[in-house]
Amino acid sequence: MREAKKQGGLNAEIQSRIGHQLRAMYDDIVRQGVPERFVELVRKLDVPPPGPHVEDTGGETIKNNGRD
Repeated sequence: MREAKKQGGLNAEIQSRIGHQLRAMYDDIVRQGVPERFVELVRKLDVPPPGPHVEDTGGETIKNNGRD
């Protein structure tokens, strides 16, 4: 009995070529580094926003939905 031929699969050589090209492309992107504007945005996100501080009341849940 003949086995059904697998359709749509890529042979090992094609997979290897695709992998090599993807690595080359992504290595180039990684070498470019992070744009300074993104670094600045991340720095701003790391700083807590100014505003009212909600204190822990020992188990009570306090919801601050901006209507203070």
